[in-house]
Amino acid sequence: MMNLIAEATMLFGDKGLAAFGAALGVGLTVIGAAKGIGHLAGNAVDGIARQPEAGGRIFTSMLLAAALIEGVAFFALIKCTAFGKFFEVAATG
Repeated sequence: MMNLIAEATMLFGDKGLAAFGAALGVGLTVIGAAKGIGHLAGNAVDGIARQPEAGGRIFTSMLLAAALIEGVAFFALIKCTAFGKFFEVAATG
């Protein structure tokens, strides 16, 4: 497995592992955010179906939580990209 990863990262030259690590971090961040928002929306719909009179409060809470999840995901994407750029610079000089 490690040989396969080493061969794949050689395509990028000396910055291969930095690009691979940044891409892996971005992918995991997007998957985690999608899973979190999907779970949140599913539970909100379930809650509204069980108690329709509380739909407004549930929807407001859901939107607030989704915005917070998106904010954390965006921050993580920025950090992954910054770490990738940092390691690219460190590899070249």
